[in-house]
Amino acid sequence: MVHKITLNATSYHGAGAIQEIMTEIKQHGFKKAFVCTDHDLVKFKVATKVTDLLDAAKFPYEVYTDIKANPTVENVQSGVAAFKASQADFILAIGGGSSMDTAKAIAIIITNPEFADVRSLEGLSPTKNPCAPIIAVPTTAGTAAEVTINYVITDVQKARKFVCVDPHDMPIVAVVDPEMMASMPRNLAVATGMDAMTHAIEGYTTKAAWEMTDMFHLEAIRLLSNNFRKAADGDMEAKAGMALGQYIAGMGFSNVGLGIAHSMAHTLSAHYDTPHGIACALFLPIAMEFNSEYTGERLREVARALGVEGVDEMTQAEYRQAAINAVKKLEADLGVPTTLDKIKEEDLEQLATDALNDACYPGNPRSATKEQVIAMFRKLMVK
Repeated sequence: MVHKITLNATSYHGAGAIQEIMTEIKQHGFKKAFVCTDHDLVKFKVATKVTDLLDAAKFPYEVYTDIKANPTVENVQSGVAAFKASQADFILAIGGGSSMDTAKAIAIIITNPEFADVRSLEGLSPTKNPCAPIIAVPTTAGTAAEVTINYVITDVQKARKFVCVDPHDMPIVAVVDPEMMASMPRNLAVATGMDAMTHAIEGYTTKAAWEMTDMFHLEAIRLLSNNFRKAADGDMEAKAGMALGQYIAGMGFSNVGLGIAHSMAHTLSAHYDTPHGIACALFLPIAMEFNSEYTGERLREVARALGVEGVDEMTQAEYRQAAINAVKKLEADLGVPTTLDKIKEEDLEQLATDALNDACYPGNPRSATKEQVIAMFRKLMVK
């Protein structure tokens, strides 16, 4: 079997990494930046850490902030128009997955105008041209959108999220600076961190997993597990560990896909606007339990990476349950909810249908019926 790996051409890591942005801009000969970020990052002077560098260099730019937490088709459409009007020649994406996903969609449409309706890019996108250049600067430790070939957009009219998978959308430069994540509130650190943990565990157990991506995912689980609790409480060294862990997880899952936890999470967010990372956290242990008998010995290594001791002396059933329990313990320590009161019985059939049609579902190691997916959604309902 032939495996393919797609990664950034260049990435920077560590405190102060944003200082390299102007170096990259000059080396690429760019003339004007289209800064794609969200309003709060400007308001709270997080994005300004980067735009201050542009100001100091007297480098021209325009800022686009019409981006929702779950970015919409309309956010992309208005962004494409704003990019064209700006006459910029590259995008500087600053933020979490929402900003970076919006930037990717804009950049793809700019160079592939025949796909002006972003809905036409769902699934394996048939674009011919690389997107407009993107330099991506994450401000959360979770989505790894700066190193993936995926982006997710919400179709508000149809109450669904759709995933676009396209090697042409990858940022040419990723700048992973934990100092850009320093001001994350605890709830955001928890949500985005659980997104990263779900990436790592699902990526390790997906159908397409292989040796190179296994290496990424296991190290990501270890880094995230070792640093998550301290990072959520503001420890900067631990935040640096989370920043690296989420990026490494992205290196893996972007190349092999995810599974049913993500397909259900996308559906939950589309219908109820649940933060994506919390949706992932709600479904991760449920999906692990559903898939456990289809994962061979992999949950033993997940348990080991999560810090469970004595896994080599456990039976297969014991180490599988130990991995699930370790995830539940982490979520309990972080204060992650276990139920969602927004889910209604009359919504369950549509939720299951949408989850089974999501682009992440085919990578799941176990096939699911609609009834089984409904049962998993029902586990989140308040009794």
